[in-house]
Amino acid sequence: MPVRIPPLAISAFTATSAAGQGRDALVAALRERRSGLVPNDISSRPLPCWIGRVAGIEAMGVPGPLVPLDCRNNRLAWLGLNQDGFLGAARAAVARHGPARVALVLGTSTASIAATEEAYRRYDAATGFPPGLLEPLLHSPHSLGVFVQAVLGTAGPCVTVATACSSSAKVFAQAERLIRHGLADAAVVGGVDTLCDSVLFGFNSLELVSPEPCRPFDVRRRGISIGEAAGFAILERADAAPQAPRLIGWGESSDAHHMSSPHPDGLGARRSMEDALARAGLALREVDYVNLHGTATPKNDEVEAAVIARLFPATTRASSTKGWTGHTLGAAGILEAVIALLALEQGFVPGTLNCDELDPHCGPQLARDNEPLAVRFALSNSFGFGGNNCTLAFAATAVH
Repeated sequence: MPVRIPPLAISAFTATSAAGQGRDALVAALRERRSGLVPNDISSRPLPCWIGRVAGIEAMGVPGPLVPLDCRNNRLAWLGLNQDGFLGAARAAVARHGPARVALVLGTSTASIAATEEAYRRYDAATGFPPGLLEPLLHSPHSLGVFVQAVLGTAGPCVTVATACSSSAKVFAQAERLIRHGLADAAVVGGVDTLCDSVLFGFNSLELVSPEPCRPFDVRRRGISIGEAAGFAILERADAAPQAPRLIGWGESSDAHHMSSPHPDGLGARRSMEDALARAGLALREVDYVNLHGTATPKNDEVEAAVIARLFPATTRASSTKGWTGHTLGAAGILEAVIALLALEQGFVPGTLNCDELDPHCGPQLARDNEPLAVRFALSNSFGFGGNNCTLAFAATAVH
């Protein structure tokens, strides 16, 4: 089993999604049980489904020097960086530690592919690709990292993690290793993914897109609602921010059972949770809340529910929050990590929106309704295609 790791302070964090721009808006939506899902109006061809769309991105711009990297994904990154005072906090961390000692670790699965789609839609046989869409870095998976690095002025390790839906959960694990091994003194972590045709029609071809708002863990669930989000956090050694919440553990696994289905016995999911608890030095009974991956696909929810029912005591609360935001793919890890941190901060567990009748595989841990709870320790699960699994463990400062 993994050994316990030193905790890291999470000195700043933010998230922007269809449920709200910034922490206060997200908390309000969660408390009011107000979903951000709307009928699909973004795909280039009709596709009857619901999406978690962040309003206003189309009318935005990016800072002048970064116009060559302008695209929907980087606009959402810019919007996310400017919530909750995060941009100032990140630049202050860079000044405090020095640009070369701050790592940047970002997760994404679609990156700027919407810009590449647009370039091909507007391609002209006589004149080629349109001006404004010719920057090679714009069409690379590292577009987001290049953009955020330029905004923040970091000069340390700059890494893009692309492991499907676990991408921006795994950034916490990689950043912790960089700091523990002395390669950085702090890290800005995060993730951004935006809506595009490749995602909408790709998941639809797998028959995984629901024609109605997603219903995690409901017996009548019909698939995912795809969303978009941006989220960021700053990780530093614990003494840098004594009052901040903590990253206390992480677990990663790769069960490689199937390209798009989880292991039927949930072996990878269980391994990632057990490893996170081992690194955190936590017993199962100490976990107050688990934010589940809970995509509302038939197999994912069945397997995850069964693992939670077998592993945790009945007193542990667990829920999926994708009914508020949709499944934000490569940004799901950071978005749901922020929700877990807000549960610690706000003293409540968000329930499972749109779940009317629990799947019989669910145990007593599954919360359908919001519940007041003094959350001391929380886990956040993110499980990607190919069995790329990650679980994060967080603690409120006062209890660790």
